[in-house]
Amino acid sequence: MLDKPKRLNKAEIAEARQRRLEAMNLQAIEGNPLDAEDVAMFEMFEREGWTHERCIAYILEQAKAAATK
Repeated sequence: MLDKPKRLNKAEIAEARQRRLEAMNLQAIEGNPLDAEDVAMFEMFEREGWTHERCIAYILEQAKAAATK
């Protein structure tokens, strides 16, 4: 039987959300705001409670797929 993937708890999700909002503000100040697709991706990570390792793996997978197109 497959193990359930680890999920962040509510406090960890709240902390990740706070960091994302701060990072989004900094990106906007620098003139490089996140687009709606990026925001949706990070919101999905939070909603699903993905660990940081799982998020990184997902982003790398998406980047590799985009590079081969």
